[in-house]
Amino acid sequence: MNRPLRHIAVFCGVLVLALLVRATWVQYVQGDDLANDPNNRRVKIEAFSYPRGNIIVGGKPITGSVATSGDFKYKRTYTDGLMYAPVTGFASQAQGSTFLEGIYNKLLSGKDDKLALKRAQAILTGEKPRGGDVITTIDPKAQKAAYKGLTELNAKGAVVALDPRNGRVLALASTPSYDPSVFAGISNSESRKFKALDADKAKPLSNRALRETYAPGSTFKIVTAAAALEHGVITDIDAHTGAPAPYQLPLSTTKIGNDVAGAPCDKASLKTGMQWSCNNVFLDTALKVGKDKMRETAEKFGFNSDVYDKELGDLLATKSLYPDKLDKPQTALTGMGQGSLTSTPMQMAMVAAAIANDGKLMTPHIVDELRGPDLTTIQKFEPKMMSQAVSAGTAKKVQEMMEYTVAEGTADKAKIDGVTVGGKTGTAQHGANVNDERPYAWFVSYAKQSDGSSPVAVAVFVDPKDMDIPRSEIAGGKLGGPIAKQVMQAVLGK
Repeated sequence: MNRPLRHIAVFCGVLVLALLVRATWVQYVQGDDLANDPNNRRVKIEAFSYPRGNIIVGGKPITGSVATSGDFKYKRTYTDGLMYAPVTGFASQAQGSTFLEGIYNKLLSGKDDKLALKRAQAILTGEKPRGGDVITTIDPKAQKAAYKGLTELNAKGAVVALDPRNGRVLALASTPSYDPSVFAGISNSESRKFKALDADKAKPLSNRALRETYAPGSTFKIVTAAAALEHGVITDIDAHTGAPAPYQLPLSTTKIGNDVAGAPCDKASLKTGMQWSCNNVFLDTALKVGKDKMRETAEKFGFNSDVYDKELGDLLATKSLYPDKLDKPQTALTGMGQGSLTSTPMQMAMVAAAIANDGKLMTPHIVDELRGPDLTTIQKFEPKMMSQAVSAGTAKKVQEMMEYTVAEGTADKAKIDGVTVGGKTGTAQHGANVNDERPYAWFVSYAKQSDGSSPVAVAVFVDPKDMDIPRSEIAGGKLGGPIAKQVMQAVLGK
């Protein structure tokens, strides 16, 4: 072979080799990225070519799939979409998927590796593929009570209910809400509806229960009391604290009073301070405990950490923050849940749950089981302990105070006949100059069974900014207490 032909042969061989290398690279190295590229229309067409698996609440699906015309043969439907949107998130042909729909997208769409055998069997038998199901821990009666309570107030707000014994999420409500069905497709009208929701200043797409943080106000006094008892700063909950009312912040001329007119707050005990939500008692207590031990206790309840279950791969809530650098006035203010302290409603439900569970904080989880299309269990999630937030002895003393606060104090709106209930109200100031905005209203509580165990702990958050009520009527007990009671009754079957 002459030299020119050899050169041409070598060049062609190099081209063929380069083509093989490129094809291998695209197929095996870039395959997943290309398959999951949002601009890959073939993947979307295939994903919506058969019914999606369902999200289950109380043994019944709250999602479905309906046949449509066009390239995308099926789109998502939702039962009681407004009520369950904070649980399901959405699965939209145009907008993608969020929360449970997004976290378990591979399972619901039938692409999860756990379903590989099922997919192979479907190919051999000619059956249409179908995704698996996500079985939630949600109690439908509790969810309905939570959502109804918020919507009847016409309020922006959130409710979280947990089973303190195992961390199961029993209710997760956020208002205003949205119906994922209205933009589940790819039409122009559905896209306009999504854009309108996204632009709405009331933020209906936001999950207030998990994704937004607020000043927790006096509900944080539960943590302050727990820190004081746990670190031995206070040993007798009935002993006078010596905290004067009004209370002057250290290194400051600012004096802070109390909200309940005529309450016996001057030099009151920790128990009386909880009963009447005496700011002076908890400002003084936090200062005596100190910022480091206050932060340590808060972190054991979950502050400064994402509420994240590694097994589920499910980010349940963003961080609630107990600040790192505080001076003495700021430390005192955290004792009453003010200053730069922030919390999600989920976090405050965790605080109530840990106290109710004798100090043991269980990891919150909203998924109980993953199920294949043939109804076989693929994965079952077991309860896991997150931390021992405080000792059982400390928790029982805080329980005594919270139960007294319901029986004889500011949390009386949560009373349930024949049931032992512990609770704490909260009214949180906020705004650039603290009092610029209408205050947030909070309420946290738990209910006990006859054996002393607690099957439910609740946190209610209400932002009354757009509510047609006078500022004087904004209080955690008045707005949040009745909702918490209704949720607890739903769980207890009362």
